[in-house]
Amino acid sequence: MRLVVFASGSTGNCALVQGAGRSILLDAGISASRIRLALEGEGMGPDGLDGIFITHEHADHIAGLRVLLKRCPLPVYAPGAAAQALRRELPDAAGYICALEPERPLSLGQMTVTAFSTSHDAAQSVGYRVEADGAALAAATDTGRVTDAMLRYLAGADTALIEANHDLAMLKNGPYPAYLKARILSDRGHLSNAECTWLAAVLAQRGTRQIVLGHLSKNNNRPQVALDTVRRALEGTDTALYAAPEYGRLALEVSPCCV
Repeated sequence: MRLVVFASGSTGNCALVQGAGRSILLDAGISASRIRLALEGEGMGPDGLDGIFITHEHADHIAGLRVLLKRCPLPVYAPGAAAQALRRELPDAAGYICALEPERPLSLGQMTVTAFSTSHDAAQSVGYRVEADGAALAAATDTGRVTDAMLRYLAGADTALIEANHDLAMLKNGPYPAYLKARILSDRGHLSNAECTWLAAVLAQRGTRQIVLGHLSKNNNRPQVALDTVRRALEGTDTALYAAPEYGRLALEVSPCCV
């Protein structure tokens, strides 16, 4: 299985997952033209996708959907309340939007995708665990706390994409207004580097061998700050650590940890 992150952050989120002869997008929060170009870089076009899995309905996760679906109709999967919000937002594409029930696996051939609940200020938000080729990938960003479901579905994944949104000192001393700082710090906001550090340590102990830090704030974090903070918790483990790009490409092979 492969994970290719095209964008991760407050300005847009989109990643390609390929395995068992299937290809899916996790979110489509960059322009349709950028998605098309990114897919062409992987030797495919949007018509080669088997579906788009949306974590929640905020703009930085769905910005490219409207144009993408006009040019290349595809099934779009989202949790129930988010699916309803998407149908209102994209009435012309309502027929392509399918509601998912968290923790009920969906099979695409030999690839299995399971949504699990996160905690964010959206109609409904989820992460995803994808299993194919004997390996497991789990992705969970945009959450103000680590939910029980998150821990269950992230644990044991060979590769995990998790949120390291902000450095606490940078956020508290930064220019954001008080209400926005409170939103980010709430249980329905975003995980800090420190909270991500705890989660990364737990996942490493439970077998995860690649961790990708995602959804870093452009204003309240820096990739090197996040990496340095989390890396300390992984000392003595075999777990590799990466930071997903705000713009660009990060490609990883997702293999069973025993291989």
